Amino acid sequence: MSQRGVDERDSYDVAIIGGGVVGCAIARRFALEGARVVLLEKAPDILDGASKGNSGILHTGFDAPPGSLEQACVAAGHAEYLEIRERLGLPLIRAGALVLAWTDEETAALPALMEQAHRNGVDDIVPLTGAEARRLEPGLAAGVRAGFQVPREYLIDPWTAPHAYLLQALGNGGMLLRDCEVTTGVFDGAAWLLETTQGAIGAGLVINAAGLYGDIVDERLIGRSDFTVRPRKGQFVVYDKTAAALASHILLPVPSKTTKGIVVCRTAFGNLLVGPTAEDQDDRREAALVPETLRALQRRGEEILPGLADQPVTALYAGLRPATEFKDYQIRHDPARRYVTVGGIRSTGLSGALGIARHVAGLAAAAGARFEPPAEPDWPVLGAIAESEERDWQRPDNGGIVCHCELVTRREIEAALAGRLAPRSFAGLKRRTRATMGRCQGFYCSAELAALTRDRLVHPMLGGDDAN
Repeated sequence: MSQRGVDERDSYDVAIIGGGVVGCAIARRFALEGARVVLLEKAPDILDGASKGNSGILHTGFDAPPGSLEQACVAAGHAEYLEIRERLGLPLIRAGALVLAWTDEETAALPALMEQAHRNGVDDIVPLTGAEARRLEPGLAAGVRAGFQVPREYLIDPWTAPHAYLLQALGNGGMLLRDCEVTTGVFDGAAWLLETTQGAIGAGLVINAAGLYGDIVDERLIGRSDFTVRPRKGQFVVYDKTAAALASHILLPVPSKTTKGIVVCRTAFGNLLVGPTAEDQDDRREAALVPETLRALQRRGEEILPGLADQPVTALYAGLRPATEFKDYQIRHDPARRYVTVGGIRSTGLSGALGIARHVAGLAAAAGARFEPPAEPDWPVLGAIAESEERDWQRPDNGGIVCHCELVTRREIEAALAGRLAPRSFAGLKRRTRATMGRCQGFYCSAELAALTRDRLVHPMLGGDDAN
């Protein structure tokens, strides 16, 4: 343990380990409850782990196991997102989803899946014949057999939401420490002393939301873990913006026991994506792209929407999900040690984050945690980067466009670099502005971006992983 003493600055009511979407949502919830919160992230920036790669869908939880913690948290998270999004400036594209069956086996599974949706409180679904599905989506292949519509499945911006959650936490007294890995910790019966790569941190309550490293953090702090993370890689193909006209709905498969399957949908940034795959692996850091798998994804996308065969691919990416041996979320509370584990949050983390945060706050309250909420909580409003909203390039005096593929202005870049949650890496700047996300993947704007960010990023723009 470090010999550095813990003064009042270094002691908090709640320490949250992990700066993914779930950690950011938990930080927000406890800050709004009035707790002194610190979020500890071992990477250069938040969202550098599992949260950096997802499909950007706000799920209803219609296909979650009835009565599961996942179902409850996704339903609560969906409702709270709709409640707060306008105050935080968060986008919402009311696309709705079509669950589509392409085989006899999938068609036979539809009635049970629709009954499951009803049991989960999603009672506005609409059964569809194959012909009805094609009337809603004329671009679908002729082989679609049947399906059903889920009107309240929406598209959202996967990065602005967690940024907003954390900004609200910071605006209400929270603290963020990046490049800050928790190495060990001791609970003395009243409080925790965490040893980190930035020194000692004291906390009355520790919440492990470390995602892909959740079981490792458990082992470090409480000497055991009740689950084992086995990273599940998901690869995606992103088509150019012209492809978005091929589908207005989110096109979902009939899910299997292990995965939600291959999705075809628009993105909040105006593209169309196909993915993810579901590939278990041991490596927790690298999500390598596999050309053969990506070609298979393209073929599957074209089998669903034949028009994709004529569309260019803009980008390829892969993410890792913290899958475990359990299907449900693994949220464990140890009141005696004032410790909560939030593990096994797989593909529904973006949708369930706000609900998970409320659940964890409820566990703490039931164990006696009491705070004084701020009288007038801060509600930051973020600048829009989603295509469904007015963008900065449409407003005057924006300093000109730097990234022409994604229409990112100089003013947006300067505002991100100077903001309360300024990025420490170029990947972080990309997630705040969309710079280099477009057709040329930064070929034309990288030199200007490098000049704009010189000496302003702790982890400067070097190309390679920093540009992903």
